[in-house]
Amino acid sequence: MADSSGEYIRHHLTNLTFGKHPDEGWMLAETAQEAEAMGYWTIHLDSMAWSVGLGVVFCAVFGLAARRATAGVPGALQNAVEIVVDFIDDTVSSIFQHRNSLIAPLALTIFIWVFLMNLMDLVPVDWIPVLAATSGIEYMKIVPSTDPNITLGMACTVFFMIIFFSIKVKGLGGFLKELLCHPFPWYLFPVNFVLETVTLIAKPVSLGLRLYGNLFAGEMIFILIALLYGGIVLSLAGGVLQWAWAVFHVLVITLQAFVFAVLSVIYLAQAHDVEDEH
Repeated sequence: MADSSGEYIRHHLTNLTFGKHPDEGWMLAETAQEAEAMGYWTIHLDSMAWSVGLGVVFCAVFGLAARRATAGVPGALQNAVEIVVDFIDDTVSSIFQHRNSLIAPLALTIFIWVFLMNLMDLVPVDWIPVLAATSGIEYMKIVPSTDPNITLGMACTVFFMIIFFSIKVKGLGGFLKELLCHPFPWYLFPVNFVLETVTLIAKPVSLGLRLYGNLFAGEMIFILIALLYGGIVLSLAGGVLQWAWAVFHVLVITLQAFVFAVLSVIYLAQAHDVEDEH
């Protein structure tokens, strides 16, 4: 049972990987060992497909709501979209005190996109992998936010925006001054540079790893609960635990999406701050 349980967990935590095998060239990995042997030059096809697909769903739903928007009595979809948009707009307005028309749409995109990726964690862990297996696809992870490549990729995008707006608002000289002259006097610039660089790099790392860690833990718990199914008593216990964890996890996935969006806005607000404003 220990071996089969371990194999079950490894299977559910393995991505559909395409990459360059050192001996066999470019290929789809058929085993977890082949995926590991491919090293850095790989792409997780399932994570990419699900994240892009959910992004398309987000655009389609909000686009449909925009096309059907009316000044009269709104429908359920328009009401839901307006509530989310107003909530994000109020949140951004309370945090971001500068003028930049990109920040609120960015925060909305991050919140909804991350929420949809997290929401896939509530799909029973065997449904889609088993369906994929019947189609000849050995591995299929459907929660993109349990893949650090996805979460860190999104975090790095926010990081590059932080650098861009820091230089745009403060100028290259002002940006370098922050790195070299804070928090200690300028003549301690080597120490300042190390401290500020670590602080800067910690922003995307903390963003990406926080989201990945929380969702990976949630997925692991669902997988462990799934291992309980097998007898009447254990299946009943597994069903109760699964529903209880799913109800709690609704809060987790929503909170993690909100935290990612809010921290992104806070970091971008700091990038717009200039010394004279303090």
